Amino acid sequence: MAIRYKTCPKCGHTRSDNDPANSDRCANCGIIYEKWLKQRFKSANHTTEHRESESRHRGRELFDYLLYVNPATDSMVFYGRVLIYLIFFIWGWSFILMDIHWDSFNSSFMHVINLVFHEAGHVLFRPFGEFMTTLGGSLMQLIVPLVAMLALLIKNRDTFGATIGLWWLGQSMMDLAPYINDARSLTMPLLGGGTGADRPGWHDWENILLDLGLIEQDHTIAVMVDGIGSALMIFAFIWGGLILTKLWKTRTNH
Repeated sequence: MAIRYKTCPKCGHTRSDNDPANSDRCANCGIIYEKWLKQRFKSANHTTEHRESESRHRGRELFDYLLYVNPATDSMVFYGRVLIYLIFFIWGWSFILMDIHWDSFNSSFMHVINLVFHEAGHVLFRPFGEFMTTLGGSLMQLIVPLVAMLALLIKNRDTFGATIGLWWLGQSMMDLAPYINDARSLTMPLLGGGTGADRPGWHDWENILLDLGLIEQDHTIAVMVDGIGSALMIFAFIWGGLILTKLWKTRTNH
């Protein structure tokens, strides 16, 4: 049975009274409706399948890139990395389970490391104005572990080392959360002595959130930052575990 169209799906020609009533062909461009539509559907399906195939291929390439391991890893290196993984796993969960309060995080060894880069950030971002000088401390605290992770992943092809960099990035975000959370209460001791209440204008996140008009949202933002940090650290655990699984299969006794 012929397919009838009032308007040609290809050229847009409108059927006139002079055209054959039951014609399956366009009187203007000459296409046969059924064949043309089948070809269009076939072409569309092929394009969709090709895009899906490319997407799956890129996904596999990224997965393989993130899980790259040396094809012949010494057993001692493998067991050394297992030990490192366990240390950071246990240490990481101690941070994840901490309350968002400055006395918990500020007493940790990692806070001392993060603080060095935090203070350097204030100096490095000074040319960009007062707001960026204030925000620069927190930014640098995140930029350094991010750069370390990318350098290990891209330049050194050390995927296991990159998981430790991601762990550090997550921990550094969690380390910032108590500072953000203190923006209104101003009870956290500041570097050099005193608190934000004792030293007006010295508390980074009070100034940042006041400038952004978000001071009333300090607790909400702190919880979000802490949650993102925890998620990054958990992803680092999963990533590291997958890499160790591959290393187990490729380890040697030499």
